[in-house]
Amino acid sequence: MPYASHHEVLNPTTGRLLRSVPATTLDEVDAAVALAARAQQRWTRLAPADRARLLRRFALAVDAHLEELAQLEVLEAGHTIGNARWEAGNVRDLLDFAAGGVERLNGRQIPVPGGLNITILEPLGVIGVIAPWNFPMPIAAWGAAPALAAGNAVLLKPAETTPLTALRLAELALEAGLPQHLFQVLPGAGDIVGNALVEHPGVAKIVFTGSTRVGKAIMARCAEQVKRVTLELGGKSPNIVFADCDLEAAVAATPMSFLDNSGQDCCARTRILVQRSVHDRFLERLAPAIAAITVGDPADEKTQMGPLISRAQLDRVRAYVPDALPGIRGTAPTGAGFWFPPTVLTEVDAGAPVACEEVFGPVAVVLPFDDEADAIRLANATPYGLSGSLWTRDIGRAIRVSRAVAAGNLSVNSHSSVRYWTPFGGYKQSGLGRELGPDALAAFTETKNVFFSSTEV
Repeated sequence: MPYASHHEVLNPTTGRLLRSVPATTLDEVDAAVALAARAQQRWTRLAPADRARLLRRFALAVDAHLEELAQLEVLEAGHTIGNARWEAGNVRDLLDFAAGGVERLNGRQIPVPGGLNITILEPLGVIGVIAPWNFPMPIAAWGAAPALAAGNAVLLKPAETTPLTALRLAELALEAGLPQHLFQVLPGAGDIVGNALVEHPGVAKIVFTGSTRVGKAIMARCAEQVKRVTLELGGKSPNIVFADCDLEAAVAATPMSFLDNSGQDCCARTRILVQRSVHDRFLERLAPAIAAITVGDPADEKTQMGPLISRAQLDRVRAYVPDALPGIRGTAPTGAGFWFPPTVLTEVDAGAPVACEEVFGPVAVVLPFDDEADAIRLANATPYGLSGSLWTRDIGRAIRVSRAVAAGNLSVNSHSSVRYWTPFGGYKQSGLGRELGPDALAAFTETKNVFFSSTEV
């Protein structure tokens, strides 16, 4: 494709130009890698306590500018202000959490005959983080915070549509005292800047969040250098509602399980599986719950759902939902901006594209099931396995179904998927590796084994 010197960042609420951002050139990528490698050497020589202290200062800087970052996220991504504040807070909390791991990134002493054996966890070097547009701030931090804490440098490539919060975070990192060039943001097109990071021999690992199609291509190209990779890819997550559950609670929680962030969420519960004996009652209660969702200006504190990110995404979602399909539809603004109403399709074949593919919009399908085995079969009938929920009062069933559903993150009587204290990642084509949780720092290290002979010489 022809090289673009700038990228226009649009406000998805209005469709108007927000800012024009210079695109990183290939020469600038090369220079950034070289500068990051030198900064990483200085960073790793700092005492662990000093690195931890600087990361905590970074967290404090984010906290001091939390409202500014949140408002910027509303403008560039169309997120509701409540969500955007949570996202900025998540960056702060993750930096704090990662800082706590710096001084506890321990190797092991392994009993062996004839001497002493220890392992040392050493940083990989320069990490390339390719972040998506759906959650620009937190997902950037999911890769950057543990990578920095483990002693690495980070080059962050934000999505073309949402680079502004990433650029501001880089400024805050410098203000907090992190070494220059240790954390750099490289805006630009994925097939130019992203590809350059993937192919660069000076980048030791790629962390990518995005589509399964692009993730497969990145994985194949990283294989040419045996380059490490963490992939968080697509999802088509089930929301399994058993007849014995608290039906009112299940219905009340369902709308935002797939409408949060306008459905632009890999964990969205877009396949609602309802036991046949309560199927009709569930739909009767769901219709008014969908109608009650407030869709509008994301800067308004009362808004629950904002616009889609772009015209292209709006067109993609529309293509999945012909007007003739029966279902439950909420309301959305018309006119300027990229708006699509909350939609639940009620008479769809389980093998239809809208029931199997990731729409990435405010669209869900309801599929009936007969019994536990049928629910598990339907839940696993996709190439994805990122997240999911099940609603039941039967603890035995909850255990059985949780073990049987092929997904990396499951919730019982809840739709929670992401906590920075716990590991996150997918099965099957939803990804490779895990982010967050107590082992996040170790994913950015190499294990070195050292044996000390005690034999007299």
